[in-house]
Amino acid sequence: MLPHNRQLTLAIVDDHPIVIEGLKNLLVSEEHFTIMSFTTGKEVLAYLKTDVVAILLLDIALPDMSGLELCKEIKKKNPDTVVLAISNQAERSIIIQMLQNGASGYLLKNASADELLDCIDRGMKGEQALSSEVKKILAQPSPNHWEGIPSLTKREKEILRLIAEGFSSTDIADKLFLSQLTVETHRRNIIQKFQTTNMFSVIKLAMEHRII
Repeated sequence: MLPHNRQLTLAIVDDHPIVIEGLKNLLVSEEHFTIMSFTTGKEVLAYLKTDVVAILLLDIALPDMSGLELCKEIKKKNPDTVVLAISNQAERSIIIQMLQNGASGYLLKNASADELLDCIDRGMKGEQALSSEVKKILAQPSPNHWEGIPSLTKREKEILRLIAEGFSSTDIADKLFLSQLTVETHRRNIIQKFQTTNMFSVIKLAMEHRII
């Protein structure tokens, strides 16, 4: 069980410093937490080998690995750590997958400070913790067994089209004036949205559903 008689560690895992600072400012009044922050999955996994984290706020799009897989890994090795996803990803399929991978809750990054604190409290009590907008998304009926046609952003569609045309990540980065890391992050997000493991399957499904 998690210790409740001493300071608990709350970890934020997000690769955007402004998000980390914003969350720290929202949590500054929570005196029973010591707040840590990490920008990659590898960093937090290394920390968890020797230290206990009571609750972990986890972004899904990380530079080195998927938050979905990271959640599963954390819960396997540190089952007492409460994981709350906090993301811009509003896809029903991703929310469901995150919860199936062991997350205790899911919030969108536009959630209010009160919602965040309430979800942390619920998570610590062993309850499911969902922001109001996530509850609405999950309440919508799934259109078919495959959790609906993913909604891609304009940039994701642009990158997917170029991948389908045979361009490499380096070529796409040069073409769109992006870093290669940004292109790779978009690739991972697209694969996650299609609930598959490789880009070949994504392209096949995208063509079948006339996304590209």
